[in-house]
Amino acid sequence: MRRASHAWLSLCLCGSVASFPSLACGRRVTRADVASLPWAEVEKQARGQTVTWAMWQGDAFINAYVQNFLAPRLQEGFGVTLKAVSGQGNVLVSALMTEKEANKAESETDMVWINGETFYQLRQIDALYGPFTDRLPSSRSIDFENPFVKLDFQQEVKGYECPWGNVQLAIIYDSRRVQDPPRSREALLDWVRKHPGRFTFDTSFTGMTLLKSWLIDIAGGQGALAGRFDVERYERHSSALWSYLRELKPYLWKAGETYPASVAEVHQLFASGEVDFTMSNNDGEVDNKILQGLFPDSARAYVFDGGTIQNTHYLGIVKNARHVAGALVAINFMASPEAQYEKMKPAVWGDGTILAVDRLPAPWPQRFAEIPDRRYAPKRADIQAKALMELAPEYMIRLSDDFRTHVLAK
Repeated sequence: MRRASHAWLSLCLCGSVASFPSLACGRRVTRADVASLPWAEVEKQARGQTVTWAMWQGDAFINAYVQNFLAPRLQEGFGVTLKAVSGQGNVLVSALMTEKEANKAESETDMVWINGETFYQLRQIDALYGPFTDRLPSSRSIDFENPFVKLDFQQEVKGYECPWGNVQLAIIYDSRRVQDPPRSREALLDWVRKHPGRFTFDTSFTGMTLLKSWLIDIAGGQGALAGRFDVERYERHSSALWSYLRELKPYLWKAGETYPASVAEVHQLFASGEVDFTMSNNDGEVDNKILQGLFPDSARAYVFDGGTIQNTHYLGIVKNARHVAGALVAINFMASPEAQYEKMKPAVWGDGTILAVDRLPAPWPQRFAEIPDRRYAPKRADIQAKALMELAPEYMIRLSDDFRTHVLAK
């Protein structure tokens, strides 16, 4: 009778938790299981997991925010260890493609910092887990009504990546050396002719974002290249862009014979006084670069009159991630008011929030309103009217390739 009672109890316990696979008779939780678990159970599963996160590590303040704020709070509050590793763009796509071709059941990477053409390419090879954003409690506060947040390079994210921060390309100059910075393509061409060697841009993401901003301006401004990639429109307007860049080229740094490989290299040239301008995809970055002592306190930032691209960066989960629960918990915290508030401070990062701040519960709207103003960067409200929507990802891919053909090789 006692043995029968134990058997009955065991059966009841297994049956009572059948909807929670993590508890069902010791069965190993799978990635598919996690999608059906209540959030409290996801947090329970995440405890003890180490989440490997592939991210861009080219900025000291961002790295400090990750190591000194995100990682400790995830460990202390949720028992999740955040392991940040270097990985972005084509390198990341190539690594995940190699894993896919090798039929690896589990990826070396759990979570990725992505947007734009990288998101497009990862979706093309079916390398992302999802949809998952609706599972996140923090998603209720994300400003998905904002088209700059809702769309990633004209792509509906469809729950396969979670917005993390919002930024706009800004031009940075030294106000001691440049009293009246050029505010249009034509004015820039005139300026470089009078000051040869004092301007350049990089051949990576930031430089190509500048070229996209100019392409939109040439095409007629906001909306002119909206929607899916149109090869005819691209070829017509890019030919005018290449003509402009060839005019600019002889007056650039090193006579346009070489270009910095990254925006960090442009920052170094600017900091050493070798050029008078640099730029950033983060419209608030000039403040933290001055606080770091990298830029002189005479550095200022502005936006071209024709506008510059504003985009959102996102967090994704790898389809074959080992630690899906840990990645979900990490992303949920990174999109929380606490984490968004901290990284929005100019002295921390100055990254724009993706939250609808006015919908947050008290005291968060007031706390966000009291974040110290930028001292050297333009206020977001003053440049929002000049914000251009990102183009379809094929524009970035074609621009990067064609720049080498039509400008570098000439």
